[in-house]
Amino acid sequence: MRSRLRRFALVGLIATIIDVGVLVFFGTAFGSSMVWAVNVLALSAASVFAYFGNRFFTFGSGTNARWVRQPALFFAAAVFAAVLDTLVLLGVYSLSDNLLVAKIPAVAAGAALRWAVYRWILFGVVRKELALKVDRPPSTESHRLAVVVPAYNESERIAASIDALRAALVPVVGEDELQILVVDDGSTDDTVAIARAAGVDVLEQPRNRGKGAAVRAGIVAADGRAVVFTDADLAYPPALVLDIMHEVENGWDVVVGSRRHEDTNTLVRARWFRELGGRFVNWLTHLVLLGHFRDTQCGIKGFRGDIGRVIFERCRIDGFAFDVEVFLIAEQDRLSLTEIPVSVENRQGSTVRLVQDTIKLFGDLVKLRRAVGWGWYHPNPTQQATLERRANSPERRVADRRRSESSSS
Repeated sequence: MRSRLRRFALVGLIATIIDVGVLVFFGTAFGSSMVWAVNVLALSAASVFAYFGNRFFTFGSGTNARWVRQPALFFAAAVFAAVLDTLVLLGVYSLSDNLLVAKIPAVAAGAALRWAVYRWILFGVVRKELALKVDRPPSTESHRLAVVVPAYNESERIAASIDALRAALVPVVGEDELQILVVDDGSTDDTVAIARAAGVDVLEQPRNRGKGAAVRAGIVAADGRAVVFTDADLAYPPALVLDIMHEVENGWDVVVGSRRHEDTNTLVRARWFRELGGRFVNWLTHLVLLGHFRDTQCGIKGFRGDIGRVIFERCRIDGFAFDVEVFLIAEQDRLSLTEIPVSVENRQGSTVRLVQDTIKLFGDLVKLRRAVGWGWYHPNPTQQATLERRANSPERRVADRRRSESSSS
């Protein structure tokens, strides 16, 4: 990543030098009346260099550098930035009469607009790719549904939560086709003993590491063709697990609940500062993610079993930012993903600490950004083989063609 950042910075520096150099050299020669035309010439030269420099030098064969592989979109953004750059230049130049001084805010304004436009373009491209289902062969796990329940010091309600899950899921899925896996995150109370007494599978973490570590261990160990994780307090009704299972069975790789969905029903609202904190956290995720997801931190998500393992085998974050890792890997692997509305009842007694956890999440997002650059989320050959498996059917050919057209549009 560092080498790629250096190359990107070098290309940007050279492009800026070309822009400023051409403007100053020819602007002085042609006079103030032609400044706008010279600036357009300078920006054109810099943009051409930046495009080819980033495409062939910075990113090379990188599969995720979508914007440098779409020249029309790249140059459309360059045109908008050039207009802003020129307007700022002319405005400041009319006041200062110093071409170099006037160019500095113009460069800054143009760069900011290019960044915003590229992000907006990528939002659309990524969302379009995620909305395409992948026609995969049937999954081979033993159970139709596995439910992973991370738990930390939940002795007072874990038995009731297990009973509620069974009551909602067994009539639809069947006792033999359902696996409930409680992952104890180093509890200091009787959570493990009570969960075992309730007759479900229990996976013990040797020490308290965080929700991300517990969910990761559970998804990797689960044995379901559809795998859903949900919180031990059942803030989301067990019936929602069935909705997610059906969406996975309909062909989605990843199904995520969204509290920001227009059809979401909030039965008991969180306190105002928690809602505000949640929105701030979601905004922070844009530092890492390309897709414009409405709610990354919703506590219920589902996966096709084999795809869930491929995702979580690469996750590294033990805290709440693990949700962002899931979206990040889904974007990188071009998995299919859909958001569904939820019914949410915010419970008392949550172990979430708003301020401390938000600060830690921000730190984890910085780590994520660095990890992406280092290539830590690239699949190994076995994981890549799972991602590339396709069903041999006409639907597969249609899906592959649509995905190819989406990536090149």
